[in-house]
Amino acid sequence: MTDSTFWIAALTGGTAVLASWVTSRGNTRAARIQADTAALTQRAERLRDSRRTAYLDLIEQTHSTGQLYWEIAAAERTGAAERRPALLDELAERERDEYGKIRRCVRVVELEGPAAAATAANALQKATGPFHRALGAMRDGEPEAGQRFHAAFRPFWQALTDFVDAAKTALQEVGGES
Repeated sequence: MTDSTFWIAALTGGTAVLASWVTSRGNTRAARIQADTAALTQRAERLRDSRRTAYLDLIEQTHSTGQLYWEIAAAERTGAAERRPALLDELAERERDEYGKIRRCVRVVELEGPAAAATAANALQKATGPFHRALGAMRDGEPEAGQRFHAAFRPFWQALTDFVDAAKTALQEVGGES
């Protein structure tokens, strides 16, 4: 009987050690999976926040630039002839500053990604070109320049709408990854 008691005790002890080892290994693995999942979720949330900030900065800057374009359009329509050249020169300087801010925002969007949002941001930046060229023509006194300036509004705002759509999609994709 003592022989069988020893073997039963040894078998029970061995089983307990093995069960403890398996449980410990399972707990370690579960903890590692949980930590990896938490890290991925945090990374996705940081990416989403940084993208959202970049996208909002570009949208805000675009609205600021659009506001300037409305001022230029108003100056072109209503400005007194003797004051118009100086006013257009001043507005052209402000337009260069606004363009620089948009360009910086577009670069940040290019860094944050994804490619679709960066492409839409670049298209938005390029939509400022017709305004710039028309403003230069207005400063040179070209008679059709004002019409070209006004015609640039619709594509500009459409480019902003396209960017907002791309940004929404990008943010939803990041949100879905987490």
